[in-house]
Amino acid sequence: MSPPLLEPLQLGSLKLRNRIVMAPMTRSRAGADDAPGPLSVHYYAARAEAGLIVTEGTQPSIHGKGYCRTPGMHSEAQISAWRAVTRAVHARGGLIVLQLMHCGRISSRHNKHQAARTVAPSALPARGQMFTDAHGYVDFDVPEALTGAEVMQVIAEYAAAARAAQRAGFDGIELHAASGYLPMQFLSSGTNLRSDAWGGNLSGRLRFTVETLEALCGVWGSGRVGLRICPGNPFNDLEDAHPDETYRALLAALRPLPLAYLHVIRSPRPDLDAFALARRAFAGALILNDGFDYQTGNAALAAGHGEAVSYARAFIANPDLVSRFRHGLPLDKFDRKTLYTPGAEGYTSYTRYAAAR
Repeated sequence: MSPPLLEPLQLGSLKLRNRIVMAPMTRSRAGADDAPGPLSVHYYAARAEAGLIVTEGTQPSIHGKGYCRTPGMHSEAQISAWRAVTRAVHARGGLIVLQLMHCGRISSRHNKHQAARTVAPSALPARGQMFTDAHGYVDFDVPEALTGAEVMQVIAEYAAAARAAQRAGFDGIELHAASGYLPMQFLSSGTNLRSDAWGGNLSGRLRFTVETLEALCGVWGSGRVGLRICPGNPFNDLEDAHPDETYRALLAALRPLPLAYLHVIRSPRPDLDAFALARRAFAGALILNDGFDYQTGNAALAAGHGEAVSYARAFIANPDLVSRFRHGLPLDKFDRKTLYTPGAEGYTSYTRYAAAR
């Protein structure tokens, strides 16, 4: 019998040839028009052995951009560029879904189109700084609080990006609702201070994420839509008074939507087991993320904690990670200094095992 990670898996309408998922990772290699280039085609195609690739976070509109050199899915040039990526992955038998990431208040005007706004549930700037190519590290913008009508427009922008992803040849969509970005800003009591229908109480704080997922499922069908969460993660100055209560309520609200999967990041809080919470509250398949190697990934699946495991850092330096796992080959280490630098070094410079020896 094969190790669990090497077994095939059905996630909704997605048929995976193994349970090793390439996690979404910001790599900051998009061009001036926020479109992936030839290097990105090579980068993703080289990792097509994964049961599923989840792309780097991709903004659904000009307003959703946060970091420098990150891609979008809201222009014809971007659709065409992403189509080259999906064709290359499919040519190698792979599956690839687009992660939609609206950064909300985690943004700087120096990284955005001059017409773009920085928006959030409430006009609360995040403490901290982000890197910009033009000015180095700068404070996060002070965001504008979205009106109720503008919230609906943001959801419509997500839906438009989902339709664009269909045109670009993707196999599905993942909503990024972790890491302190816009959906998590709506979910969390420390960043959503609204008193209207989009806040005010727990059910109001859930509404943006639930309705965004409903819109994405309306485009793709729920069997090709996933959700990424990390309960209790304070990253990007995020605070929620009761994350266990928030995420139990969120997952209960999503029961009418049979999503393809829930992508769960291990919680940094020692008092909150995000995997156990998700297993109890979510009826569908779980992709587990953060801190797994081949042995612990297999053990987690064998114990029934999830159905698949996603790997990030290991996939950076090992484009042939699945083959290395299968044959017990050693893994190369990634260079932290070149994670976000422009160009091929640290992006497409890593090689397969045989070619490296």
